[in-house]
Amino acid sequence: MNGFKLNPEFVIRDEQSLRSLFDATHALALQKCQDSLGKHAQDFIRRSPFLCIGTQDLNGKADVSPRGDPAGFVKILDERTLVIPDRPGNNRLDTLVNILANPTVGLLFIIPGFDDTLRVNGRATLVKDADLLASMSVNDRAPKLAIVVEVSEVFMHCAKAFRRSHLWSPDHFQDRTTMPSLLKIILDETTGAPADGNEMRRIDEDLEDEYKRTLY
Repeated sequence: MNGFKLNPEFVIRDEQSLRSLFDATHALALQKCQDSLGKHAQDFIRRSPFLCIGTQDLNGKADVSPRGDPAGFVKILDERTLVIPDRPGNNRLDTLVNILANPTVGLLFIIPGFDDTLRVNGRATLVKDADLLASMSVNDRAPKLAIVVEVSEVFMHCAKAFRRSHLWSPDHFQDRTTMPSLLKIILDETTGAPADGNEMRRIDEDLEDEYKRTLY
């Protein structure tokens, strides 16, 4: 049960109150926003092996999902059209169901070692064109469908968040073994993880085997 209570006195309820807390938007931050993919944006996308896609359903329930593949996995069809292959996942289909209900999407492209990122907003459509899907095959396996994004807004995002977080600095990498495995976390919070450590290791190894079988 959530014990935290917001004090209504400190809640910001309108844009005027929000903007009063900040300096005016820098002119360059406004000018940098484009409605199509210029040569630098296209180059950034071709170098990127990872993106996050934000979606919402009709009721405003939001979701952000990662997408990753070898660099250049997002195809650029023209200066206003991108295609993202949909690789095998957990079959929750949150992103895809949201797109059917509300096609507005936001993309954040990331390149390892780069502190700046590329943001792309637009409208998405789910397609199953066989020729298009075949062109995005990996290990002779084509995706079942693809997300075509009609671009409406493109701009580079500054490096502050990545520099504050030291995301790419090995000195700040954390030891994954200091937390339980993915499946143990899920089991602890649902049906309960096995008390037998050997059984838990077997379950974790099965997941690793599944990754190898179903990555594409």
